[in-house]
Amino acid sequence: MGLVLDSGALIAFDRGNRQVAALIEAARRRRERVVSSSGCVGQAWRGGGPRQARLARLLTGVDERPLDRAGSRGVGALCARARRDDVVDAHVCTLTRDGDVMLTSDVDDLGHLLRSQGTTAEIIRC
Repeated sequence: MGLVLDSGALIAFDRGNRQVAALIEAARRRRERVVSSSGCVGQAWRGGGPRQARLARLLTGVDERPLDRAGSRGVGALCARARRDDVVDAHVCTLTRDGDVMLTSDVDDLGHLLRSQGTTAEIIRC
């Protein structure tokens, strides 16, 4: 089991969302993996510095996965199957395993993508 963070979750954490912070802390205490897409990080990151110190600290403990050559084909296939075109959303879904918890601000689209790939994960809106 693990915790998957999309762009909305990273942004919520950066803005001090207590629910997101508590879920991340609980996952870390249980030594579960906390994973996100490098695309999600790119959507949330705005240059760092003191304004994003909270997000920078979080990212040191997040397994940030790049969209590589092999993964890009699976992401494209998922977009086709789900009839969606958001590559970053599809990528974060391909990182999600059965039994994971996904934190997202986009429950409908990510839920549809997860169902399209046959993954059963709990989705929590942040």
